Amino acid sequence: MTASRILTRYSTQGAVPGPPQDGDDDLVRVAWHYGDPLGEQRTAERSAAVVDRSDRAVIELPGADRLTWLHTISSQHVESLADRTSAENLSLDANGRVEEHFVMTDVDGVTWVDCEGRRGPILLDFLTKMVFWAKVEPAARPDMSVLTLIGPDILHGPIADLIDLTPDAPIYTAGDLPELHHEEEPLGFWRVMPPIGEGARLPVIDLVIPESAVEAWWTQLTDAGARMAGGWTHDALRVAALRPRHGVDTDDRTIPQEVNWIGGPDELGAVHLDKGCYRGQETVARVHNLGKAPRRLVLLHLDGSTDERPSTGDPVKAGGRVVGRIGTVVDHYELGPIALALVKRSVGPEVDLLVDGERPVSARIDPDSVRDDDRVQAGRAAIDRLRHGGVS
Repeated sequence: MTASRILTRYSTQGAVPGPPQDGDDDLVRVAWHYGDPLGEQRTAERSAAVVDRSDRAVIELPGADRLTWLHTISSQHVESLADRTSAENLSLDANGRVEEHFVMTDVDGVTWVDCEGRRGPILLDFLTKMVFWAKVEPAARPDMSVLTLIGPDILHGPIADLIDLTPDAPIYTAGDLPELHHEEEPLGFWRVMPPIGEGARLPVIDLVIPESAVEAWWTQLTDAGARMAGGWTHDALRVAALRPRHGVDTDDRTIPQEVNWIGGPDELGAVHLDKGCYRGQETVARVHNLGKAPRRLVLLHLDGSTDERPSTGDPVKAGGRVVGRIGTVVDHYELGPIALALVKRSVGPEVDLLVDGERPVSARIDPDSVRDDDRVQAGRAAIDRLRHGGVS
């Protein structure tokens, strides 16, 4: 789908595109809002909203070896991933730094992968180069799109009935979508994703569907009660829940522990700590068993006394020294201007911060966003026992 078609499809319904970003010329641009961005967020919190996320890249992985092969080259335990089940996954470099983050769903012998749009060609190139003799055939699927439903009313009533949602479906469960207008081709699948919003309590369901069916689904979903919402709404609720976006809230030094991406396929994470060898595993295991991540993802409250907002990548300073970098910046309908940031672990909520961009903005860390890791690490405990002459 071309950018012009995305921008004109809902133009009569008040879609406002976001500002163009560097390198976006060849990417799909979706609606940033539909005229009332804060009202759209409020509706998502209280009832239901639908967000066009057709800017995500979709890749198809058919083949008998797809899961065992993917298991060996990624961070997640997926060799026995059940049919109609999803997982989040990472590709790491040799030093354990995040190169790619993607969501995968296995349906009827095909694994569907989707990721940030600008990363799609890069991820596809990596997967293709890693095939060797495995029976798997990675292929781009630009004819597939992602819509996202958010809000308490998506789990029951007209919307749930429309998509044939399984009652009480757990996170990462997937299911078949029904046919609309007696279409002959399969109309994709739904999947339950981790909740977002303040307190991470708002249900989220993705629909992965053919582009040819997007308009029909959009109409049916809005007729069923879902309000049109733009990417602004998704970003605001994602940031409030500390859910990072690859390439925006991460940089080329990010390791999984810094952005809360540790967890198996049944958990809210993308790295399984008990699986076999994969590239970057040594760093993941060393940090888990012996050390602490050098930085952590936090929620920043920004000075809202002016209309100035910092930009992604701006340095975060404390006492004149750089202690982190800013990620997603967005206005939340209740919290005001907020942002995600990667900051040094030693920087606490009591520290006065300055986001030192083109126009500096004061900031403070939300105390509730600080996730301290107070566990006794297995490797460190073993070293302490040896130093003190103990055994167990």
